[in-house]
Amino acid sequence: MRYFDIGVNLSSEQFAKDRADVVCRAQSAGVENILLIGSNIDDSRQAIALAHTFNLTASAGIHPHDAKTAQGNYCETIASLASDSAVVAIGECGLDYNRDFSPRDKQREVFAAQVALANKLNKPLYMHQRDAHQDFLAIVKEAEVPGVVHCFTDSEQALEAYLELGFYIGITGWLCDERRGDTLRQLLPRIPLDKLLFETDAPYLLPRNIKPKPKSRRCEPMHITHVVAQAAELYGLPVEEVADAAFNNAHKLFALEVSACD
Repeated sequence: MRYFDIGVNLSSEQFAKDRADVVCRAQSAGVENILLIGSNIDDSRQAIALAHTFNLTASAGIHPHDAKTAQGNYCETIASLASDSAVVAIGECGLDYNRDFSPRDKQREVFAAQVALANKLNKPLYMHQRDAHQDFLAIVKEAEVPGVVHCFTDSEQALEAYLELGFYIGITGWLCDERRGDTLRQLLPRIPLDKLLFETDAPYLLPRNIKPKPKSRRCEPMHITHVVAQAAELYGLPVEEVADAAFNNAHKLFALEVSACD
């Protein structure tokens, strides 16, 4: 089976000592590609450098938590980063009213600017939304490019709205938590297979269905297999069918060629 993990924070300090081993373990598990998330200007630069080191892909953008750091001609800087061959999406961008690490008006300004930039560059959007559905929707309706709502954990109303706009839905190990992920588990079968993507959001969101339970709470991209297996069970479909659908969806969204099977 082949997997594409569309969300890994490989620049995290949690991976500082063993990044190469983490990538190697992922590849051994069948993970053929990984998107390294850029959450601010410096982090995007790191993601791009790591993508070249390990022959992976990256995004470039400013996360809502970091919107307060956006100064000057930040869109020009993102555009310059996005010209790199490793960059396949603009983001992680969006709105987060749960933690409010940046003022909401600044979040909206920076998100809208990145949507406009993605339109200009014809690059897909890599988006984050938490407790901000209505404002998020108002801005993202201006998108003229495809995109993915990363780490989806919202309501049926939000899901239907994003699907209606043609966006892909990113599913993480949250799905494997029977308590916290109950709503997501119920909604999953409503996501058409041709709009489904998988991600670990490593080093966060370790799937709870790993057995035996790992000693470390650090999630790795190799754990994507557990997320896909849980999704297949909820769909009532073979794991390979679900994995292949998401693998092909990622390549379609990010305009990447699918290599021939070995």
